[in-house]
Amino acid sequence: MKKNSIAVFIISSLLLACAPIELPTIAPVTQIPFYATDTPLPFIVPVTETPIVLPAITETSTQPFVISITETPIPNPQWWEVYFTDPLILNNENNPAGSIEEKLIGFINSAQTSIHIASFEFNLPRVTDALINAKLRGVDVRWVTDDENGLGIDAQPNRGQFTRLSQNGIEVKDDLGRSALMHNKFWIFDKQITWTGSTNITVNGIYKQNNNVVVIHSPEIALIFEREWEELWTGQFGPRAPSAVNQQWTILNNTPIQVLFSSEDKIVSKLIAIVNDAEVNIRFLAFSFTDDPLAQAMIDRARAGLDVKGVFEAFGSTYSSSELGKFWCANVPARQDGNGSFLHHKVIIIDNSIVITGSLNFSANADDSNEENVIILDNPEIAALYIQEFEKNWAQAKDVSPGTFTCE
Repeated sequence: MKKNSIAVFIISSLLLACAPIELPTIAPVTQIPFYATDTPLPFIVPVTETPIVLPAITETSTQPFVISITETPIPNPQWWEVYFTDPLILNNENNPAGSIEEKLIGFINSAQTSIHIASFEFNLPRVTDALINAKLRGVDVRWVTDDENGLGIDAQPNRGQFTRLSQNGIEVKDDLGRSALMHNKFWIFDKQITWTGSTNITVNGIYKQNNNVVVIHSPEIALIFEREWEELWTGQFGPRAPSAVNQQWTILNNTPIQVLFSSEDKIVSKLIAIVNDAEVNIRFLAFSFTDDPLAQAMIDRARAGLDVKGVFEAFGSTYSSSELGKFWCANVPARQDGNGSFLHHKVIIIDNSIVITGSLNFSANADDSNEENVIILDNPEIAALYIQEFEKNWAQAKDVSPGTFTCE
């Protein structure tokens, strides 16, 4: 595919220009040949800064990792899995069969050496039980969360799971009382497997909201997230935290993958660069979309003839800060979601090949102040699943009512 081959060329070029990531001994990644071209090339993520080399993380599991999942994963399970919540069908936390919660517990139960977590909030007792059992069998379990929305509300009704973890010897830290959010949503198992996406590990996140999870089986990707997790664990928060953006990419089975962290990596500017490079279509699902430059970049691509569509979470979408009105006034198709709870995705899909997902809402606060994570994958198979999720949400969504916005 043209877009994929271009992305491979770009990241292959970066391999020649940047210092290599210091990795544990692993099976070699598929080698991608260098392709010369005279055509100006778009890029996935611009790399313009001298890399800051963080200490290498060299501890590895001494035993093979075994996945424990009760259902057959979505295609190509050898290095990636993708899951979506389905609040219209699977909406009962008392019967979690087939749920994302069940998948997560499978990974916890199979962990052998470490489970390192950076996740915003938490209230699932079964996950607590699995983590405590992992700790009892010698797994290094540690969690970084938000002060207000994590530890700060743990005494409220239907919470208390962080307290249970602490009482059973699992250390939990927060983000030191910052006004910004520790909004990450990633888990690293045995420094081999990374779980991320938009899903909070809560009843609402898994059983009521529209959310996604992507799981990557790769020591290279796990190392990138481990380095960020170590920063959080040692109290390095916000825009002054070190950026290793030059080292946060790899190629797995011909799939270029880039990982970004806010606020040090200035994610939104890089997303705008990807949007500007779109050639065919753009789809997005957005819980909160208030970033004007990113919206304008999408609108400009629509005016250039691309097929652009998006679904906004209904709550707050008619506020003046939301970009929904801007899309509506520009005649770019955009709808309000039809879920009685929240559409909580933070997803952009470009040219049926590039998928952007993670914890980052499309807002200045998320980009400038919060702790957030984003993963970008250029893979048509993965993109097809996210397009399917988009179409489901689009079909359930509602058109903007006439008169909602006044256009200039």
